[in-house]
Amino acid sequence: MLVYAHECRVNIVFSEFDDAIFAVLVVAKVRHEGGLQAQTRSRNRRICRIAYSFHNFYVFKRYFVAERKADLAVIGIDLAMHRSILEADEGICGYVADCEKVYLFGEHCIYYIKQCYNIAMTLREHITVARANKKAIGHFNAANLDGIWAIADAAYELKVPVIVGLSEGERDYVGVIQGAEIIKSIRKERNQEIFLNADHTYSFERVKQAIDAGFDAVIFDGAKLSLEENISIAKKCVEYARSSGRDVIVEGELGFIGQSSKVLNEIPAGAVIGEEMMTKPEDALRFVNETGIDLLAPAVGNIHGMIRGGDPALNVKRVKDISDKVSISMVLHGSSGNSDEDVENTIKAGIAIVHVSTELRLAYRSGLVKSLSEDTDEVAPYKYLKPAKLAMQKVVSEKLKVYNQ
Repeated sequence: MLVYAHECRVNIVFSEFDDAIFAVLVVAKVRHEGGLQAQTRSRNRRICRIAYSFHNFYVFKRYFVAERKADLAVIGIDLAMHRSILEADEGICGYVADCEKVYLFGEHCIYYIKQCYNIAMTLREHITVARANKKAIGHFNAANLDGIWAIADAAYELKVPVIVGLSEGERDYVGVIQGAEIIKSIRKERNQEIFLNADHTYSFERVKQAIDAGFDAVIFDGAKLSLEENISIAKKCVEYARSSGRDVIVEGELGFIGQSSKVLNEIPAGAVIGEEMMTKPEDALRFVNETGIDLLAPAVGNIHGMIRGGDPALNVKRVKDISDKVSISMVLHGSSGNSDEDVENTIKAGIAIVHVSTELRLAYRSGLVKSLSEDTDEVAPYKYLKPAKLAMQKVVSEKLKVYNQ
């Protein structure tokens, strides 16, 4: 049985029980967030009735969400009861099967609903959708306005979400408040899904500074600290983000992979390469549970910077093992120099965001050197800098195509 939801003006097809639950969770999620107007809710109730018209209560209830997702389930039940479609008992939340799958269904479907009504998605929603589709959001570092526009233009042309990263050094150069306002202005002017992350931040004070300035996400990098100290500061960062009044994503890093975004002759001292030293699933679980972070950046054979002669292969199995253990999305840092195949496999294994920096710096520098050498008399910066920006944009575009296949 197929039912097309023309009321939503999108091509959502409801077939079999998975698609029906898909629809119901959209209704629950949208009503929970209060993001749509009354007439939109009316259309969504129509979807709900369609979904329920060919699925009985007992098939439905075992797909409801449990534990921290229970509020979504309760809202869905309440809506269904309000429409006199089914009678729910108090023990419905006890019937649970594959709750994460259901949650991802709901998050994935709301993407289409929000697109239909031109409602901007949050970074958190984009991450969830990427993970559900085994794709990844590209995170690209910039050190000036050229870099920011290279990233923004590449993503805009491909119509995909993107994250601009500013490390501590890059924030010092661009300006913390200035960087945040630039991204906000691009997002507003173009209605573009572009977000800003405070990359590799080594103290609570600087995390706080980025959150106060309006960054969409922050990373506390305590990879060189003991596990206990890393947990303590990361937890403090999470607590501050939650108290900010905005939905700020907080990422924690577990396992040292170096700190330099440049071409290296050898693996950085202290960087984790051997499998026995990589982030362990049990440590990752403890770190996530005790800090409350939204994203985890593990050490899985990745290295910051690029090694002459080629970077070590990524340990895809370790990515999968950690992903199976923790409930949150993961981030791959230091992907410059890794093969597209390696990166694609980590995305399939659970990576939802991929960081690139060194390759962009090389592209920008090469483009600038070529531009200056080809026209030694040019003195207008907007002319001789443009080829550098376009060279960087080309790399961003190529990477985004890989991550969004």
